[in-house]
Formats: sequence, C-alpha cells, structure tokens
Amino acid sequence: MINKQSIWILTLFSLILVLSVYYITMPSEFMASATVDKKDTKEVVKTQDSDVIATLKVENDEERNEKIKELQTILTNDKATSEEKNNAYEELKVLNIMKGKEDEITAKIKEKYEVENFVKIKDDQVRVVVIKDKHDSSLAAEIMNLVQESFDSKMYISVKFQK
Repeated sequence: MINKQSIWILTLFSLILVLSVYYITMPSEFMASATVDKKDTKEVVKTQDSDVIATLKVENDEERNEKIKELQTILTNDKATSEEKNNAYEELKVLNIMKGKEDEITAKIKEKYEVENFVKIKDDQVRVVVIKDKHDSSLAAEIMNLVQESFDSKMYISVKFQK
C-alpha cells in the first residue's frame, strides 16, 4: 500500500523533472535564435532591439525561478503542513499556467502585428512592452483587445512602446 509520503515524493519528483526539462530547453532555443540573428548586419539591429525584450525576459525568469524555489522548499519541508504543501503545489501550477499564457499572448501579438514584444501577467494585470519606434495608440488599443480576448475575466492591460 502506498502511503502519503511516497505520493508526495513521487509528485515532487515529477514536478521537478518537468520543470527541469522545461528550463533546460528554453535557453538553448534562445541561444540558437541569438546566433542566427547575428549573422546578417541587418539582423544585428533586430538583435539590439530585442535586447530590451531579452532583459525583461531574464528578469521575469529570475523572479519566477526564485518563487519556484521558495515553493519547492515548502513542498520538501518535513515540518510544513499538508495544507501549506497543497497551497504551494497549487501556486506552482498557477505559475506554469501563467508562463504558458504569457508565451501564447506574445506569439499572437508577434504573429498578428509583426512586432517584438514582452508580456508579463501578474494577478489581474497584464503588462505588454512592444519594440517599435513610433507610438501608435490604435495599435495599442488593438493589442489590448487581443490580450483581453485571452482571458475570461476583466484584466488591467498596459501597453508600452520601447525603441
């Protein structure tokens, strides 16, 4: 018969394995796209523009990784109650869902409007940074509508244009 401790160990191992694979594969994709961008001098300008996006992504990933470590510490703590462990596990699931949603919205904006962008979701707020020289209020409104379509509830969306 399987006891609770064995179930928790199995759950934690599975979660750590999935997160490890996810974070290990992300940097290699990022590095591959960076080396492809540097081949052409015209593409170097794109790389410089995307430096802002890369910086925002790194900051966001560091913040998210820090939170994940805190939650994993709670999950592996023998003194934590089962309620605390369940809350930590649920929060980890929410973090992964938000990461997926951010990636999905980023891809939609890039595909539809052909602009480099960064999306960060925190609670009921969505922050979008768009790399574009000209500030375009109609584009901002369209992006806000596109982002809001991805959510069931009302979100507070901000769009910032960055050179």
